[in-house]
Amino acid sequence: MDVQHIEGDAITGISSMATRHVLTALAGAYERQSGQRVRIESTGGVDAARRVLAGEPFDFVVLASQALEGLAAAGRIDPGSQIGIARSRMAIAVKAGEPLPETGTETALREALLSARSIGYSTGPSGSHLLRLFERWGVAERVAPRIVQAPPGVPVGTLVARGEVALGVQQLSELIDLPGIDVTDALPPEIEATTLFSAALCAPCRRHEATRALLAFLASPEAGPAKLLHGMEPA
Repeated sequence: MDVQHIEGDAITGISSMATRHVLTALAGAYERQSGQRVRIESTGGVDAARRVLAGEPFDFVVLASQALEGLAAAGRIDPGSQIGIARSRMAIAVKAGEPLPETGTETALREALLSARSIGYSTGPSGSHLLRLFERWGVAERVAPRIVQAPPGVPVGTLVARGEVALGVQQLSELIDLPGIDVTDALPPEIEATTLFSAALCAPCRRHEATRALLAFLASPEAGPAKLLHGMEPA
């Protein structure tokens, strides 16, 4: 496509931190392929949803599907435009060089968490799932003094790399590219939580056709290798 015939105005989007790396890679690939500029801001998922709810003028948003449901109910996105982008599993991080815990079974994971000096978790879906696990195991009060929630927009792995927490639990996609940590495989199947991240047009979208074309690319098989590289799976 001839870049000279593309409007100079960029398509703008906002996303949670979980999809930051893969969206950066895919936006760059789309720009090279189409000539259309794409600008995506990544922040904490709670903050991203709040800003879309407030009507900030983004063309599209990428968040966990449950968060998009709330935005659709509020009339801040076009629910008919919603499309699955990628799935992300959870993982556990330790500081680089430290022994990785045994997490192959629910029992092993439970013991690893209960014996950890401290545990970092996020404000997003992975953090909510971890807290539900603690409730299910009947240990919520026992671990309460040792759990640390990362501030919105700060990867849990950053706290691990700094030595502020011993174990970090978050989406694999948010841990895999961080320096200073080592990462386990996914959690045991019986307690795994996979989050679907989807995209949708925001109510203030100015360029519906161009934005829909971008979202179609993000969901296409062509985008699959980048998702796998950054710890996610095609939706």
